Amino acid sequence: MRLWRDPLRRRWLLWLILGVVFLLVNVNRLSSAVLAEDLMVAFGTTGAELGTLHATFFWVYAVMQIPTGVLADRVGPRRTATAGGLVMSVGTIWFALAESYLAAMAARSLVGLGGSVIFVCLLRFCASWYRADEFATMSGLTFAVSGVGGVLATTPLALAVGAVGWRSAIGWLGVFGLAFSVAVYVLVRDTPEDAGFDPIEGVPGQPSLTTAELRAHLGSALRDPHIWVVSVLLFCTTGVNLTLFGLWGVPYVVQTYDVSIAYASVFTLLGGIGTIVGPPTIGWVSDRLGRRVDLMVAGGVTFVAALGVIAATGNPPLWVVAASFFLTGVLLGAFVLSYTIVKERHPSSASGISTGTINGAAFFGAAMLPTVMGWALDAYWTGELVGGVRVYTETGYRIAFGIATVAGAIALACTLWLYRHERAD
Repeated sequence: MRLWRDPLRRRWLLWLILGVVFLLVNVNRLSSAVLAEDLMVAFGTTGAELGTLHATFFWVYAVMQIPTGVLADRVGPRRTATAGGLVMSVGTIWFALAESYLAAMAARSLVGLGGSVIFVCLLRFCASWYRADEFATMSGLTFAVSGVGGVLATTPLALAVGAVGWRSAIGWLGVFGLAFSVAVYVLVRDTPEDAGFDPIEGVPGQPSLTTAELRAHLGSALRDPHIWVVSVLLFCTTGVNLTLFGLWGVPYVVQTYDVSIAYASVFTLLGGIGTIVGPPTIGWVSDRLGRRVDLMVAGGVTFVAALGVIAATGNPPLWVVAASFFLTGVLLGAFVLSYTIVKERHPSSASGISTGTINGAAFFGAAMLPTVMGWALDAYWTGELVGGVRVYTETGYRIAFGIATVAGAIALACTLWLYRHERAD
């Protein structure tokens, strides 16, 4: 079969297999928005406790990013992603069976532990199979996969939960993940040479690193001020997006506009569609123009405006909410360019370490912001309960979106720093 014998074709099949596992990571990490009311009832949580349950995934995920980079560079993406997919899937099945809040916390931590390795493994795979001038496009496509997962975690998941219940729907995600994790081990190879091909023209070599080289590359990454600025940028933007689409976006629409969960999930679905469209499109434009930071600054300005309009008004017309959610998803593509900036500043053989470092910061943001926003909502809660679910006030949601807007403004400041330093260079 030509698809299997041609490395330029086969790489797409292998990327797709890894991509399905990454898609499942994103369904799991964003499922809390649709499941929020079910989880509040099942485990008797407050807003802050629900935020902490949701964030447990991201705390483990964030802590694991530098070790993941080391594993991807030293062990290889195939074996690392296989192990991660299996652990994530077992955790997903456990979460579906959990009867207590603590068991659910432990299970979601296991999901985060397994899922934490997949994204960096995908980027490491791309660094070995794709040319440098294709990397921003591939990074964008990889983030588009997360958008597909985000879409599946909205209205489709809401409909599945309505049909079979949240435990069965989540449990089947785990079973599906087990199957594709095995497929990664059987079919994926770390490099073209491992698959029996000659090196692909234009793709830099990716030698295995010694322990001393790993320490040197990690030290170099941590001393690079660009790494720290990009880390703050991703802490804010990824944290906001995953909190909005993964937890508080659906309750905000349900409680502010008195609509059903299935209807409200359409708005976070629009955010997921934006994540599908934005990163590959902006990555492609960036590769063609050879420009990164200009697009990031423009994205930062629009990102702040999209969040600020909800913070300022509280209950704007629903079409404004839809546009804001869609734009915040699209604009993830502008911030994804920071992965390419970092990759271009460090040796290709250490791409797992450099991308893992900044990716860890991104998910620390996703770990902290849900709980912080939950505290804001609890602070303005009037005591109203409907079916065991806390009903939050418009003021509480305005404060929560205000926190998101401030995070966006900090990210914008980071893009301006990068712009100034690019011009100085």
